[in-house]
Amino acid sequence: MFKILIVEDDMTIGNIISENLQKWGYEPMLVKDFSDVFSEYVDFKPDLVLMDIVLPLYDGYYWCSKIRQESKVPIIFISSKDSNMDVLMAINMGADDYVTKPFSMEILLAKISALLRRTYSYINKTANLIEHKGAVLNIDDGTLVYNDEKIDLTKNEYRILYVLMSNKDSIVSRDKIMRNLWEHESFVDDNTLTVNINRLRKKLDKKGLCDFIGTKKGQGYIVE
Repeated sequence: MFKILIVEDDMTIGNIISENLQKWGYEPMLVKDFSDVFSEYVDFKPDLVLMDIVLPLYDGYYWCSKIRQESKVPIIFISSKDSNMDVLMAINMGADDYVTKPFSMEILLAKISALLRRTYSYINKTANLIEHKGAVLNIDDGTLVYNDEKIDLTKNEYRILYVLMSNKDSIVSRDKIMRNLWEHESFVDDNTLTVNINRLRKKLDKKGLCDFIGTKKGQGYIVE
Protein backbone atom coordinates (compact mmCIF):
# COMPACT_ATOMS: atom_id res chain seq x y z
CA MET A 1 0.00 0.00 0.00
CA PHE A 2 1.49 3.35 -1.07
CA LYS A 3 1.75 6.03 1.64
CA ILE A 4 0.92 9.62 0.70
CA LEU A 5 1.71 12.67 2.82
CA ILE A 6 -0.72 15.60 2.37
CA VAL A 7 0.79 19.01 3.17
CA GLU A 8 -2.35 21.18 3.01
CA ASP A 9 -3.45 23.69 5.67
CA ASP A 10 -7.03 23.94 4.36
CA MET A 11 -8.49 21.05 6.35
CA THR A 12 -11.61 20.83 4.17
CA ILE A 13 -9.53 20.22 1.05
CA GLY A 14 -7.09 18.03 2.96
CA ASN A 15 -9.85 15.78 4.30
CA ILE A 16 -11.52 15.46 0.88
CA ILE A 17 -8.19 14.39 -0.66
CA SER A 18 -7.50 12.00 2.22
CA GLU A 19 -10.94 10.33 1.99
CA ASN A 20 -10.60 9.82 -1.76
CA LEU A 21 -7.09 8.42 -1.42
CA GLN A 22 -8.34 5.90 1.15
CA LYS A 23 -11.11 4.80 -1.22
CA TRP A 24 -8.48 4.14 -3.87
CA GLY A 25 -6.44 1.96 -1.51
CA TYR A 26 -3.73 4.44 -0.50
CA GLU A 27 -2.59 5.24 3.04
CA PRO A 28 -2.82 9.04 3.41
CA MET A 29 -1.65 11.23 6.29
CA LEU A 30 -2.41 14.92 6.81
CA VAL A 31 0.40 17.07 8.21
CA LYS A 32 -0.54 18.52 11.59
CA ASP A 33 2.53 20.54 12.59
CA PHE A 34 3.28 23.10 9.87
CA SER A 35 6.28 24.38 11.83
CA ASP A 36 8.10 21.09 11.18
CA VAL A 37 6.72 19.39 8.07
CA PHE A 38 10.07 17.69 7.48
CA SER A 39 9.90 15.74 10.76
CA GLU A 40 6.44 14.45 9.88
CA TYR A 41 7.78 13.47 6.46
CA VAL A 42 10.69 11.55 8.05
CA ASP A 43 8.43 9.79 10.57
CA PHE A 44 5.78 8.78 8.00
CA LYS A 45 8.19 7.74 5.19
CA PRO A 46 5.70 8.45 2.36
CA ASP A 47 5.98 7.13 -1.18
CA LEU A 48 4.60 10.42 -2.54
CA VAL A 49 4.00 13.95 -1.20
CA LEU A 50 1.14 16.32 -2.11
CA MET A 51 2.32 19.86 -1.32
CA ASP A 52 0.43 23.16 -1.16
CA ILE A 53 2.50 26.32 -1.78
CA VAL A 54 0.87 28.80 0.63
CA LEU A 55 1.36 27.35 4.11
CA PRO A 56 1.77 28.78 7.64
CA LEU A 57 5.33 29.81 8.61
CA TYR A 58 7.26 28.33 5.65
CA ASP A 59 5.92 27.88 2.13
CA GLY A 60 5.76 24.68 0.07
CA TYR A 61 8.88 25.64 -1.90
CA TYR A 62 10.88 25.62 1.34
CA TRP A 63 9.63 22.18 2.41
CA CYS A 64 10.10 20.79 -1.08
CA SER A 65 13.76 21.87 -1.14
CA LYS A 66 14.24 20.50 2.39
CA ILE A 67 12.87 17.08 1.35
CA ARG A 68 14.92 17.15 -1.87
CA GLN A 69 18.14 17.41 0.16
CA GLU A 70 17.43 13.91 1.48
CA SER A 71 15.13 12.14 -0.95
CA LYS A 72 13.90 11.75 -4.54
CA VAL A 73 10.36 10.92 -3.35
CA PRO A 74 7.75 12.09 -5.93
CA ILE A 75 6.23 15.49 -5.05
CA ILE A 76 3.08 16.96 -6.62
CA PHE A 77 2.31 20.62 -5.91
CA ILE A 78 -1.37 21.53 -5.45
CA SER A 79 -1.99 25.26 -5.46
CA SER A 80 -4.36 28.08 -6.41
CA LYS A 81 -1.27 29.90 -7.74
CA ASP A 82 -1.43 29.31 -11.46
CA SER A 83 1.10 31.62 -13.11
CA ASN A 84 3.87 30.18 -15.30
CA MET A 85 6.39 31.54 -12.77
CA ASP A 86 4.81 29.52 -9.94
CA VAL A 87 4.86 26.33 -11.99
CA LEU A 88 8.48 26.92 -13.09
CA MET A 89 9.52 27.68 -9.50
CA ALA A 90 7.91 24.43 -8.28
CA ILE A 91 9.61 22.35 -10.99
CA ASN A 92 12.96 24.03 -10.32
CA MET A 93 12.63 23.27 -6.60
CA GLY A 94 12.24 19.58 -7.44
CA ALA A 95 8.49 19.03 -7.92
CA ASP A 96 7.45 16.23 -10.31
CA ASP A 97 4.03 17.66 -11.22
CA TYR A 98 1.74 20.62 -10.56
CA VAL A 99 -2.06 20.67 -10.15
CA THR A 100 -3.98 23.96 -10.01
CA LYS A 101 -6.91 24.53 -7.63
CA PRO A 102 -9.79 24.01 -8.10
CA PHE A 103 -8.97 20.59 -9.48
CA SER A 104 -10.80 17.43 -10.49
CA MET A 105 -10.23 14.64 -7.97
CA GLU A 106 -10.21 12.14 -10.84
CA ILE A 107 -7.36 14.05 -12.54
CA LEU A 108 -5.39 14.24 -9.29
CA LEU A 109 -5.84 10.51 -8.64
CA ALA A 110 -4.77 9.71 -12.22
CA LYS A 111 -1.63 11.84 -11.83
CA ILE A 112 -0.80 10.18 -8.49
CA SER A 113 -1.28 6.70 -9.95
CA ALA A 114 0.84 7.46 -13.03
CA LEU A 115 3.65 9.06 -11.02
CA LEU A 116 3.81 6.20 -8.52
CA ARG A 117 3.81 3.62 -11.30
CA ARG A 118 6.51 5.47 -13.22
CA THR A 119 8.70 6.08 -10.17
CA TYR A 120 8.62 2.69 -8.51
CA SER A 121 8.49 0.44 -11.57
CA TYR A 122 11.54 2.34 -12.86
CA ILE A 123 13.42 1.59 -9.66
CA ASN A 124 12.59 -2.11 -9.86
CA LYS A 125 13.39 -2.34 -13.57
CA THR A 126 16.77 -0.69 -13.43
CA ALA A 127 17.71 -2.18 -10.06
CA ASN A 128 19.35 1.08 -8.98
CA LEU A 129 18.44 0.17 -5.41
CA ILE A 130 19.02 -3.08 -3.53
CA GLU A 131 16.92 -3.50 -0.39
CA HIS A 132 17.30 -5.99 2.44
CA LYS A 133 15.81 -5.87 5.97
CA GLY A 134 14.95 -2.19 5.50
CA ALA A 135 18.50 -1.26 4.44
CA VAL A 136 18.67 0.28 0.95
CA LEU A 137 21.91 0.31 -1.04
CA ASN A 138 21.89 2.97 -3.77
CA ILE A 139 24.06 1.83 -6.68
CA ASP A 140 24.04 5.29 -8.29
CA ASP A 141 25.70 7.13 -5.43
CA GLY A 142 27.17 4.28 -3.35
CA THR A 143 25.24 5.07 -0.17
CA LEU A 144 23.40 2.90 2.34
CA VAL A 145 20.21 4.22 3.96
CA TYR A 146 18.55 2.67 7.01
CA ASN A 147 15.74 4.23 9.08
CA ASP A 148 15.99 7.36 6.87
CA GLU A 149 19.64 7.80 7.89
CA LYS A 150 22.53 7.70 5.45
CA ILE A 151 25.39 5.45 6.52
CA ASP A 152 28.74 6.61 5.15
CA LEU A 153 30.66 3.83 3.43
CA THR A 154 34.22 3.64 2.16
CA LYS A 155 34.65 2.41 -1.42
CA ASN A 156 35.66 -1.03 -0.18
CA GLU A 157 32.73 -1.25 2.24
CA TYR A 158 30.33 -0.31 -0.55
CA ARG A 159 31.81 -2.96 -2.87
CA ILE A 160 31.60 -5.64 -0.16
CA LEU A 161 27.95 -4.79 0.56
CA TYR A 162 27.15 -4.65 -3.16
CA VAL A 163 28.47 -8.19 -3.73
CA LEU A 164 26.72 -9.59 -0.65
CA MET A 165 23.37 -7.85 -1.18
CA SER A 166 23.37 -8.68 -4.92
CA ASN A 167 23.74 -12.33 -3.91
CA LYS A 168 21.50 -12.27 -0.83
CA ASP A 169 20.56 -15.67 0.59
CA SER A 170 23.65 -17.14 -1.13
CA ILE A 171 27.07 -17.71 0.38
CA VAL A 172 29.74 -15.49 -1.19
CA SER A 173 33.31 -16.74 -0.87
CA ARG A 174 36.14 -14.52 0.35
CA ASP A 175 37.86 -15.04 -3.00
CA LYS A 176 34.86 -13.73 -4.91
CA ILE A 177 34.70 -10.60 -2.72
CA MET A 178 38.44 -9.98 -3.16
CA ARG A 179 38.20 -10.45 -6.94
CA ASN A 180 35.42 -7.88 -7.04
CA LEU A 181 37.55 -5.41 -5.07
CA TRP A 182 40.54 -6.04 -7.36
CA GLU A 183 38.37 -5.31 -10.41
CA HIS A 184 37.88 -1.85 -8.92
CA GLU A 185 41.61 -1.42 -8.19
CA SER A 186 41.45 -2.17 -4.47
CA PHE A 187 44.16 -4.79 -4.17
CA VAL A 188 43.28 -6.20 -0.76
CA ASP A 189 44.77 -9.33 0.72
CA ASP A 190 43.08 -11.82 3.03
CA ASN A 191 43.95 -9.89 6.21
CA THR A 192 42.78 -6.55 4.79
CA LEU A 193 39.45 -8.12 3.80
CA THR A 194 38.93 -9.33 7.38
CA VAL A 195 39.67 -5.81 8.69
CA ASN A 196 37.21 -4.30 6.18
CA ILE A 197 34.46 -6.80 7.04
CA ASN A 198 34.89 -6.27 10.80
CA ARG A 199 34.87 -2.48 10.43
CA LEU A 200 31.76 -2.63 8.25
CA ARG A 201 29.96 -4.90 10.74
CA LYS A 202 30.70 -2.50 13.61
CA LYS A 203 29.40 0.42 11.54
CA LEU A 204 26.16 -1.45 10.72
CA ASP A 205 25.73 -2.64 14.33
CA LYS A 206 25.90 0.97 15.58
CA LYS A 207 23.07 1.92 13.23
CA GLY A 208 20.85 -0.97 14.38
CA LEU A 209 21.69 -3.45 11.60
CA CYS A 210 22.96 -6.14 13.96
CA ASP A 211 24.12 -9.46 12.45
CA PHE A 212 23.43 -8.10 8.96
CA ILE A 213 26.44 -9.97 7.53
CA GLY A 214 26.62 -13.61 8.55
CA THR A 215 29.68 -15.88 8.46
CA LYS A 216 29.64 -19.41 7.06
CA LYS A 217 32.76 -20.97 8.49
CA GLY A 218 35.19 -22.09 5.82
CA GLN A 219 32.84 -20.93 3.05
CA GLY A 220 32.44 -17.16 3.17
CA TYR A 221 29.81 -14.58 4.05
CA ILE A 222 26.07 -14.24 3.55
CA VAL A 223 23.30 -11.67 3.81
CA GLU A 224 20.03 -13.50 4.54
